[in-house]
Amino acid sequence: MKLSEKLVSLRRASGMTQDELAAKLFVTRTAVSKWENDKGYPGIDSLKLLSQVYNISLDELISDDDVVAAQKAKKRRSRIYYWCAVACLVLAVAFTLAAHFSHIPWFIIPGGASVLGYVAFAFATKPVLSGMSHADFVRYIASRAVVLLIVVGVLISTAIQTF
Repeated sequence: MKLSEKLVSLRRASGMTQDELAAKLFVTRTAVSKWENDKGYPGIDSLKLLSQVYNISLDELISDDDVVAAQKAKKRRSRIYYWCAVACLVLAVAFTLAAHFSHIPWFIIPGGASVLGYVAFAFATKPVLSGMSHADFVRYIASRAVVLLIVVGVLISTAIQTF
């Protein structure tokens, strides 16, 4: 049984509404609704409180399937952000080259917006930093910074030449 189904079953068995459960867990009713509709996953503090409210162990509350499903969802979301970052980087390069070769300065604006999109998506990727060594973390940050500096440098250089 999925966690969302367990949460609905346990709440109904205890005779509580989503509002009542949310008040006991110090969260919003919307958060409880998301958990029950499998659109979100409670944090560890909420899971601890849920196990106390229903008087069951954490092991009973979450099964391996739930943990694996949450990890897969996190990896899938991270992969989507990664490809969005790559797409923004490609767009930034394309608009910068278009501005450089066509001498149309307005291509700088979407190029700059694409750089901002790259930064946002690149850092939203959120790799597993807790298991990362210091050297890997430095390489992770440095690689993103180098790419960003190159693209911003070319963008600024093209803007100066075009204007």
